[in-house]
Amino acid sequence: MSKIIPFFKSTDRAFTLLHGDSLKLLSQFRFHFDMIFADPPYFLSDGGISVQSGKIVCVNKGEWDKSRNLDDVNDFNYKWLSLCRDKLKENGTIWISGTYHNIFSVANALTKLDFKILNVVTWAKTNPPPNISCRYFTYSTEFIIWARKSHKCPHYFNYRLMRELNEGKQMTDVWRLPAIAPWEKSCGKHPTQKPLALLVRIILASTKPNSWILDPFAGSSTTGIAANLVGRRFLGIDNEQVFLELSRNRKFEIDDYNKYVLYRSKIKDLKNKAFADCGYEVNEDEPYDLPF
Repeated sequence: MSKIIPFFKSTDRAFTLLHGDSLKLLSQFRFHFDMIFADPPYFLSDGGISVQSGKIVCVNKGEWDKSRNLDDVNDFNYKWLSLCRDKLKENGTIWISGTYHNIFSVANALTKLDFKILNVVTWAKTNPPPNISCRYFTYSTEFIIWARKSHKCPHYFNYRLMRELNEGKQMTDVWRLPAIAPWEKSCGKHPTQKPLALLVRIILASTKPNSWILDPFAGSSTTGIAANLVGRRFLGIDNEQVFLELSRNRKFEIDDYNKYVLYRSKIKDLKNKAFADCGYEVNEDEPYDLPF
């Protein structure tokens, strides 16, 4: 087995990128993560159209998102989730985003692999693109399944912080957050890029400072940028070099302290006084590191 050479590893050792197919790379190293976030292909690239910034655009995103038959989708989701399960700590959790096109297949694979589904969060977009056909309701939501590896081993959940961020009330599984803002595209844009506000909330809810987070379909590495903004560590894998270059540039961007402070100031959950009061500190100790 050949040695894995990272595409990029930051000097602070908190942001590492691998170039290649997750289905191949994940089986080539031994390491266990505290949390995984995955935004797998939705298989929506079928020649349809949508609206972005007031312009009609094609929804095709690339070969990786080409529409497949149901058996192929189910097989793909089972394979990558099986590999990710092996990379989770016993008390680790996984978050998977999707729409109705793929989320039922993901949930079925999670059940077959004996994950315990904890929640299905509905991300209600406050600024969805319009429905140009005017023949059905405007698509304004995506779903994010939260599941833990073990039925018996308790998972981490920062209930107190989530409640404080929600004005002292229990946070529900419906999150009203906007899609990506222009300032999040300063280095370029991935076609399925998620907003930092969404990933920051996920990470704060389910990890502690210094935790290791894996994203097997990293894209522009919003997961990694969010992780580093709140003192967590990140490994991202992607098959497209252009997106890895975008990810690397985003990391360089937040290495500038002024940009780091600016980005944190734009994310609602990090501006909230409850976050400042929760005792958060970045721990510089290195309890362990990636094997490459």
